Amino acid sequence: MATLKERIIAESRRLGIDKIGFASAEPFDHLKDSLEEQKNRGYTSGFEHPVIEERIYPERTFEHPQTIIAIALAYPTKAREKVPRDEKRGQFARASWGIDYHDILRDRLERLITFIRNQAETLEEEQSWRFKPQVDTGELIDVAAAQRAGLGFIGRNGLLITEEFGSFVYLGEIVTNISLESDEPVPFGCGECTRCVTACPTEALLGDGRMNAKRCLSYQTQTKGMMPKEYRRKMGSVIYGCDICQLVCPYNRGKDFHFHEEMEPNIEEVYPKLRPMLTLSNKAFKEQFGHLAGSWRGKKPLQRNALIALANLGGREALPDILACTEDVRPVIRGTAVWAIGKLGNREPERWMVILRQLQKEEKDEEVLSEILGAIAQLEQGGHKSESLLS
Repeated sequence: MATLKERIIAESRRLGIDKIGFASAEPFDHLKDSLEEQKNRGYTSGFEHPVIEERIYPERTFEHPQTIIAIALAYPTKAREKVPRDEKRGQFARASWGIDYHDILRDRLERLITFIRNQAETLEEEQSWRFKPQVDTGELIDVAAAQRAGLGFIGRNGLLITEEFGSFVYLGEIVTNISLESDEPVPFGCGECTRCVTACPTEALLGDGRMNAKRCLSYQTQTKGMMPKEYRRKMGSVIYGCDICQLVCPYNRGKDFHFHEEMEPNIEEVYPKLRPMLTLSNKAFKEQFGHLAGSWRGKKPLQRNALIALANLGGREALPDILACTEDVRPVIRGTAVWAIGKLGNREPERWMVILRQLQKEEKDEEVLSEILGAIAQLEQGGHKSESLLS
């Protein structure tokens, strides 16, 4: 008869889980100093679980943990249909394509737990087995659990890199009080390669698997306030997330898997037209983006990012829509719209400076006023350049 572990592995394949591994639930002591240093240096994003002890000691949140069952699901890196070139479009990073991966992973984890529970009767075990499933919103560090369970190794960019699927995988795990044989951890496999570190546009990667999360463009696209100026140009047209460090990784070359239909991207959702995003109602936002992982922070960050992307793409045709955003009740939208006008209004600097000076008289928010002054200065500088070229 197959062992319980063998049965779980077989069932995981039937459920569409692409990779599974088993690790001990011993403390992740080796991470403590690193996590504390990251926190003390201000390198954490604030999206992490706040209690370090609970992140490294499974017993703090689960009574008598014995095993961590780690799973990985591969996601696609290329859309099946071409992106239209009809007008300026933004894009979501690949990890936000399709239905929110949290929902997909929770479904697989719950179905796997149901199967394991049913094995208790088959194996004449007492009904004392307990389980705690979690995705990246839980206490444990997913990549650390997955690495210990043999799914892959943690690369210089801090992501789990698998042999079969590269780093294009979603991770989840189940903590349980069942004792199961552990798999062998995967050793570090980056060698001397530092392509991800070199390619990171904001120098967020520290090169040892850690990062300054606040410098990561993925983090910056998810904040709700004014995006610092140094990140705006570097954002390009990506309005949620960042996968540059994945795209340059040799382990990801040629990786593109389409195993799960619910992960398939809809072009109008993951490469959305930017101009319509500026006037989206809450209802329309939920209908178009509500099921994406990239919608979790709400409408405001994505609309702010759409304004930045339009400026980066040279979307002067959107200036009337951008001007309308200067009347928005949200200061972040007003301020970002003003910045975009400063970038896009350089062909008619005098006209836009008149408009901005009028806005300056009416504006009360200090941050927005600062953006207005910056935009005026930008247009004045552009106007002087034009004059020198004509003289």
